[in-house]
Amino acid sequence: MSATPTPAATSSATTVGSATAAKPVAEATRAVVQEFLAARMAGDAGRLVALFADEVDWLLAENPAVPWIRPRSTAAECAAQSAELLEYTVPGEARARVDTFLVDGTDAVLMGQVSGTVRATGKSFAGPFALRLTVEDGRITRHHLYENSLSIAEACAP
Repeated sequence: MSATPTPAATSSATTVGSATAAKPVAEATRAVVQEFLAARMAGDAGRLVALFADEVDWLLAENPAVPWIRPRSTAAECAAQSAELLEYTVPGEARARVDTFLVDGTDAVLMGQVSGTVRATGKSFAGPFALRLTVEDGRITRHHLYENSLSIAEACAP
């Protein structure tokens, strides 16, 4: 008889142990992301700065036609994105609907629909989005947003 566990036994033990250990981490991640969403909805820049890490892995495809879409890396720059979005879009017409909220350890993925109207042109944009956030030590260290940037750029064009 071999003392080495079978691959199935090793896999099962690891999966169960990892799931048990990961549950508090996932719950903490979910709580920070929910606080992030609440702060975004409230336009609370102070809370957003506190939620972002000092340095953030920010990914949002740069789009020169869209003033609020640009590279960012500090907590203050990342928090400012929501205020810039409000500055360039028609109040009350910017919307984001989250259809899916998945959490796995320190990672969260939100998927849904985003829409709005650009103030300068009066043109609307709409499309799906996916947002990947990573939370470490209670702060957001990664913010990767994938959205219909063509629709947004077209709405910004005169």
